[in-house]
Amino acid sequence: MIQVIDYKAGNLTSVVKALNYLGAKTNITQSPDDVRKADKIVLPGVGHFRATQLLHDLQLTEATREAIARGVPFLGICVGLQWLYQGSTEAESTDGLCAFGGKCERFPAIFNGAELKSPHVGWNSLEDIRPDSKLLRGITNGEFVYYTHSWRAPISKDTAASTSYGGPFTSAVERDNVMGVQFHPEKSGDTGLQLLRNFVEL
Repeated sequence: MIQVIDYKAGNLTSVVKALNYLGAKTNITQSPDDVRKADKIVLPGVGHFRATQLLHDLQLTEATREAIARGVPFLGICVGLQWLYQGSTEAESTDGLCAFGGKCERFPAIFNGAELKSPHVGWNSLEDIRPDSKLLRGITNGEFVYYTHSWRAPISKDTAASTSYGGPFTSAVERDNVMGVQFHPEKSGDTGLQLLRNFVEL
């Protein structure tokens, strides 16, 4: 059973529909007990980082940490990826899960002397895919995925793929059973379905 966490800001319907299409059993939940006993966890996300405060308020943050510690695969999508870091400059008073170091920051207003439009919306390519990535198995450099975001995660040793817009940023992050993607796999055609299939089959 994949527990899909509802924190009132995620694009739940399309994510659950895609997972069900792939044959996964899903349950939408706000229950820490559901998260603790999960086989897998997905945290979809759109909107403001401040919305993730509800995860702390409902004790879902600690439940997620406990599940991850026992090896449960976790996938964060969009703001769900950003939540894996220490936090975001979008909401300085709201902590992330702190699974990865660093904070998410807004795209620069100017890049290479020219105005950079924000949010970054539309199709862009995955680059520098880590060969050992379980999440990105069967996906190759240059494949396109769909984005809509104004904040981005830094490049680090845990970056599983990058995308370039106003400089490179982490488009996918992966360490052991903790994974996240900045793009929306449920809106990314065959590439997105392959990624979700990889997660379902872990």
